[in-house]
Amino acid sequence: MTKGAVMLLVLFITVLSAVSEAHRPGNRALAHGRRPGADPVAPTHLHFYFHDSSRGTPPTSVRVAGPAKPSLQTLFGAVYVMDDPLTERPELGSAAVGRAQGFYIGADQTAMGFLQVMNLVLTSGAYNGSSLTVLGRNFPLAEVREMPIVGGTGAFRFARGYAQARTYSMNTKTGDANVEYDVYVMHKHANI
Repeated sequence: MTKGAVMLLVLFITVLSAVSEAHRPGNRALAHGRRPGADPVAPTHLHFYFHDSSRGTPPTSVRVAGPAKPSLQTLFGAVYVMDDPLTERPELGSAAVGRAQGFYIGADQTAMGFLQVMNLVLTSGAYNGSSLTVLGRNFPLAEVREMPIVGGTGAFRFARGYAQARTYSMNTKTGDANVEYDVYVMHKHANI
């Protein structure tokens, strides 16, 4: 064998040995952030209302790109940027809990379906200053739609979970909507 082949064989055996040791039962290297014997963490439940208005003064969502005249049935290709208020109750004047900041894109050619990307930025209560990131399909005409939580900041570091959205009210002429959200999220708690 050449000197290079011998070195490669030694390196391979070393890596294989390290991988075998890491996968040995009881090894803490693969604990995936949990202490051995730790109780599973219950999800945090958040409930609030989302207010989206493209015609308000000022508007909370603005169309920024897309076809000149998108189909009103699908809005395919239309891109909207949003900074929508989140409140405790369905009334816009109720206590603010945060903002939904991001964008949604008409991504379905046959029905109204959006790719929605948003940060739920919390501005009050125990989670003030923390945020959750939502990335998924929003089908506004469905009674209930579910979108994944893919991350977070602050108290929601390492977050994962889902958001369920239900349209509370919608103006079909303007597209303005009030949406009830129930968010269930697993995250790293401060005491872990």
